[in-house]
Amino acid sequence: MIPKGFEWIVILVVVLVIFGPKNLPKLGKSLGSTVKNFREGMSSDDKTEEEPEESAEDREIRELEEKLAEAKKKKESGEDEGPISE
Repeated sequence: MIPKGFEWIVILVVVLVIFGPKNLPKLGKSLGSTVKNFREGMSSDDKTEEEPEESAEDREIRELEEKLAEAKKKKESGEDEGPISE
């Protein structure tokens, strides 16, 4: 049930009495930004999500993990091979 004509006037008067004339612009701004954020959030769900770009730090970590895996394979394949010999 949506309020009609006179009901809107009563609602606006009650809001004015509760929040005061100084706070109404702040209230309107925060309400508007909340609605905007909500709409943006709803529209972003509709779009296909792209894979985020890999940062330089993530790329470096991935490369180090690959090098570590290669080093482990070399160590397992030949225990005696390596820079340090006993």
